[in-house]
Amino acid sequence: QVQVVESGGGSVQAGGSLRLTCTISGMTFDDYAMGWFRQAEGKERERVSLINWSGSDTVYADSVKGRFTISRDNAKNTLYLQMNSLKPEDTAMYYCAAEGTTTHSYYSGGWYFGYWGQGTQVTVSS
Repeated sequence: QVQVVESGGGSVQAGGSLRLTCTISGMTFDDYAMGWFRQAEGKERERVSLINWSGSDTVYADSVKGRFTISRDNAKNTLYLQMNSLKPEDTAMYYCAAEGTTTHSYYSGGWYFGYWGQGTQVTVSS
């Protein structure tokens, strides 16, 4: 059974930084693409950043380019999202997702993301 667990969210002031961490178990981590998504209250889910199995290919939403960095440590089955220069509009629940085809699959960037965590809240105050 695949388990996805996010951590690292919190409340920060605008201009601050946070580092989100996602640990995966129950799957061969380095075989699959991974992604970070977010959903603000009253809004639809938004892709934040994706990374391929090796980390050689990354995708970013225009709204976070130059401020966020996605990375992975395949030896630790862990995905990261370094978020700098945070803005109030970054406030959302952030979800980690692993590539896979399930009843909860969400297509983005050429991959189906079927395994999702419970999310970690990021709140940025002005």
